[in-house]
Amino acid sequence: MTEYGKQLTVTETSIPGLVVFDLPVHGDARGWFKENWQREKMTALGLADFGPVQNNISFNDAVGTTRGIHAEPWDKWVSVATGRIFGAWVDLREGPTFGAVFTTELDPSKAIFVPRGVGNSYQTLEADTAYTYLVNDHWSPTAEYSFLNLADETAGIDWPIPLDQVEISEKDKNHPRLAQVTPIPPKKILIIGANGQLGRALRAEYGDAPHVEYTDRSSLDITAPDLEHARRWRDYSVIINAAAYTKVDLAETAEGRRGAWAANVTAITGLARIATANNITLVHVSSDYVFDGTLDRPYTEDDPLSPLGVYGQTKAAGDQIIATVPKHYIIRTSWVIGDGNNFVRTMATLAQRGINPNVVNDQTGRLTFTTDIAAGIHHLLTTHADHGIYNLTSNGEPHTWADIAKQVFALTGHDPDRITGVTTDDYFAGATAPIAPRPANSILDLTKITEAGFSPSGELQSYPGAEAP
Repeated sequence: MTEYGKQLTVTETSIPGLVVFDLPVHGDARGWFKENWQREKMTALGLADFGPVQNNISFNDAVGTTRGIHAEPWDKWVSVATGRIFGAWVDLREGPTFGAVFTTELDPSKAIFVPRGVGNSYQTLEADTAYTYLVNDHWSPTAEYSFLNLADETAGIDWPIPLDQVEISEKDKNHPRLAQVTPIPPKKILIIGANGQLGRALRAEYGDAPHVEYTDRSSLDITAPDLEHARRWRDYSVIINAAAYTKVDLAETAEGRRGAWAANVTAITGLARIATANNITLVHVSSDYVFDGTLDRPYTEDDPLSPLGVYGQTKAAGDQIIATVPKHYIIRTSWVIGDGNNFVRTMATLAQRGINPNVVNDQTGRLTFTTDIAAGIHHLLTTHADHGIYNLTSNGEPHTWADIAKQVFALTGHDPDRITGVTTDDYFAGATAPIAPRPANSILDLTKITEAGFSPSGELQSYPGAEAP
């Protein structure tokens, strides 16, 4: 019999993410009423905001009707409309809880959230039972399912009505035993721009995990008009966009301006639309160039945007677009140094060749190693940090470019006094091509990222780019 008057409460189970809700049911002589799904109240109790898109109803005439065990590639919110069911759930996901079992009875005063990859099965305990489930993906014949036999000895489910006395489909009778079930991998992580400096650092960070997919422009063009049809996006949990137009000076030309807006704004708009529609976490890498560099203190995540040039304008526009995605991380960084051509390697090469360069001494900031960016992104995702903007540079005292050049000369065994510091205006004097304005202050405050538990590196000598090539 349905219990009336309970408070809305949640109970964890032995299977991670599988949670049971007690639902308030209000009844009188006319019948009863309940809020079967109430997003605001239920997410406040810790339920994932899973974004249901389809509502299904299963009606069962006879006591003992048994269905399962099915693991679908979507999350489900299961509740009883009328009658009573016995439910059994088995974790079929990769990981240490593979094979874990949980059972309980559900009536109209209870509901359960079933995360993707957890097998579910139901046995009706009353005639004319109907249960409903909300799912966060549309049913598709191409979706990949997994199944477990209802009588699996390893699971050892104690069915209230023995399986030889109930109505079961032939298909469900012939599902494999647990030993033959291939564990369901997590949703995919897509890394875009995987052949660039940051992309290579992300490859090193994530390795060859089968659920991580690496793409470059040859395999996925994020500026293409049919981007939303390029993948089955519901199979992805995270998109990390490591692709961007970064030719700061060229962006000041007519051709470069078009390229910068196409890559840093138009393409970002497409990714944002896809992430929002498919409940994907979108990670976007931004820049100190979204600021004009006139503050006399480090920039925080909350400072207003004030870009000077075209490149900074496109990055600022991209930030605003990404901020509309419900699940997003904007990683704001500066002075990026990665595997390949970069400032540190250039200075080491000049030192080795005996060249005494002029280097800008009126711009101040911190280097950011791509290994730090990759590790910081990984940290935010795995710790489920609050979504939003995070400044992420390498740590330590801020320096000018000339200061850093002197460090590189010293670290490679050369005289740092061979460096001559010059102003930005003097450095670019006589340039015939357009030159983008640079922020004089590129120092980003790291309080938020460190409070989130990530500690960027701070030693230039620890980075292989400091070595002579």
